[in-house]
Amino acid sequence: MNNSIIVKLIAQAMNLKEENVAGTLTLLDEGCTIPFISRYRKERTGALDEVQIAAISDEYERLKEIQKRKDTVLKTIADQGKLTTELEQRISQCWDATELEDIYLPFKPRRRTRAQVAREQGLEPLAQLILLQREPSPEQAARRFMENEAISTPAEALKGAMDIIAETISEDERSRQQLRGSYRRTAIITSKAVKAKQDSDEAQKYRDYFDWQEPLRRCSSHRLLAMRRGEAEGFLRLSIDPVDDQECIDRLQRQWVRSNNASGRLVAQAAEDSYKRLLKPSIENEFTNQSKEQADEEAIRVFAENLRQLLLGAPLGQKCVMGIDPGFRTGCKVVCLDALGNMLHHEAIFPHPPVNRRMQATVHVQQMLKDYHIEAIAIGNGTASRETRAFVEDTISSLGNQQGDHTPQIFVVSEDGASVYSASKVARDEFPDEDVTVRGAVSIGRRLMDPLAELVKIDPKSIGVGQYQHDVDQAKLKHQLDQTVESCVNLVGVNLNTASYHLLQYVSGLGPALAKNIVDYRREHGAFSSRTQLKKVPRLGPAAYQQCAGFLRIPGAKNPLDNSAVHPESYAIVEQMASDQGCTVKELMEKKDLRAGIDIKRYVTEEVGIPTLSDIMNELEKPGRDPREQLEEFEFDSRVQTIDDLEEGMVLPGIVTNITNFGAFVDIGVHQDGLIHISQMANRRIAHPTDVVKLHQHLTVKVIEVDRRRHRIALSLKQV
Repeated sequence: MNNSIIVKLIAQAMNLKEENVAGTLTLLDEGCTIPFISRYRKERTGALDEVQIAAISDEYERLKEIQKRKDTVLKTIADQGKLTTELEQRISQCWDATELEDIYLPFKPRRRTRAQVAREQGLEPLAQLILLQREPSPEQAARRFMENEAISTPAEALKGAMDIIAETISEDERSRQQLRGSYRRTAIITSKAVKAKQDSDEAQKYRDYFDWQEPLRRCSSHRLLAMRRGEAEGFLRLSIDPVDDQECIDRLQRQWVRSNNASGRLVAQAAEDSYKRLLKPSIENEFTNQSKEQADEEAIRVFAENLRQLLLGAPLGQKCVMGIDPGFRTGCKVVCLDALGNMLHHEAIFPHPPVNRRMQATVHVQQMLKDYHIEAIAIGNGTASRETRAFVEDTISSLGNQQGDHTPQIFVVSEDGASVYSASKVARDEFPDEDVTVRGAVSIGRRLMDPLAELVKIDPKSIGVGQYQHDVDQAKLKHQLDQTVESCVNLVGVNLNTASYHLLQYVSGLGPALAKNIVDYRREHGAFSSRTQLKKVPRLGPAAYQQCAGFLRIPGAKNPLDNSAVHPESYAIVEQMASDQGCTVKELMEKKDLRAGIDIKRYVTEEVGIPTLSDIMNELEKPGRDPREQLEEFEFDSRVQTIDDLEEGMVLPGIVTNITNFGAFVDIGVHQDGLIHISQMANRRIAHPTDVVKLHQHLTVKVIEVDRRRHRIALSLKQV
């Protein structure tokens, strides 16, 4: 594969400089990760960010797949003895997957079609004769092809010849491109209800699409995926058609019919047959797949952005936490965790009906608050969440001044995925002797302390921030979500001495095997005291060390740079800076006036430029800075507990739980999220809900509609 052509194609497609693309591809081919390249190789990429580097990587893989397909096409045509110099050159220069398949179509090994049968009957010359449209009497010409015992009449011979012509037209590049143009401009997607099922309760969620049509090019990702899901579940029937079939047939006939004689009329009939039987189903299928791919890409992009916001949610930090998984009949599962997230104690309390041991529960919680020096309380947002929070508030207030200045803060934490975690092998390995309810409460408590560290243990699809995540291409979804998790983990950085195996495996250059080796080494030799000690970890060689070292932090290390994002390969630069200022590295990091005296241009070399030196100076100012925001407390409106308490016009506090292309879902404390449609987000036109809101943002919203049958709540931001 010619790499210079690949570089040129990617640079043109993404409007980037060729040298920056070339530098990025070289680094990727060397095995460098996207976070490492974007953070520590800015000089070689022109300071491209992670999004651009990931896009280059994806486009590179796509072009490599096209090259593999071209190799297969060339070999297949060559084996047939039909590969001309002109055809070989055309295929070699083609980088469009659809165009490549059009070129290949006439040579593609096919199943036994009607045209193939006609060819086997020797009717190809008759088809060619009719296509020339010079024969005044095709029926007379057909008599010459009745020697085959399978053909008893001229009409049968003509029918076979027209099958060949129809297939020839359907495989013609110009014909296919012409029809694609019509679909691109005018295709309509239509959705109809399956009448036998439309009255069922299950079908009601698709009621909007029982009789729906719109231009395909305007059909949004979420609507198309909703219709496709309705079709898959048997409630809807979908079709994609051009506005005017007859216009498409007329165009095809104008392309192929050149005479107004009997042969021309037969070609016109064959063109109509080709359109209805071969071309239209093929192009409809193509646009069905293409529109699904585009919808998938958009849904995956939305999911990845939501996941990023969730993973980068504000952490409480290392504090002693009580985690509560609330419940009515089965009680509330309570766990007490130390500042590192280790479980110190667990028990079940029953403050709610039907058991109603409220006084006993109050005494037990008060005792746990004292015994385990609890600084914060995390309550799951599922069943009995509101009631449990009210109980905990009463319990704390009844302590009076006994807590002093250390009254624990109360936070409601999303439970999404906690049940998946608690039943997983990961949870069983962590807590082999505890049941799923205890593990779930631990997960809730730890999520408050550090959402990123806890959520990496759960399959992202189970976290509940996606849009039709089970309907999209699962391989593409996994690829994008893995990239997102890796990006978030490396953006925040990881404490080498406290990070779990699950967190470490997402660190640049590590993966599952090396993450396990690091945890095993830590268990055997104790805490790491320096980054260089990583080189002693089994199988962690120079390449892996280069990729991971800058993203691992060691608080309290002898070398203060080991707790920063400065890469070990740049330590010598910082040491030289400190030497030039007549101070130690530690003093340089602590004293702003010493850093102010540094002219970074003095330290530019062939390998190290201004971008890297600027990053070093920023890191010296705030070493190991956590990019995440501060955590805020939140409380629902006490007037509403269920959807039946809602009235139009109410103004309520809420938390954004999910963001889609069409709006944002908001928890207002009634066990059913409401929707702020994109049209209700602002008094101006916005491109996407993320222009206005972000995941877990605290909002004040207005209730504008309540549909109790379908459990739908419509909310507004702009009317507040």
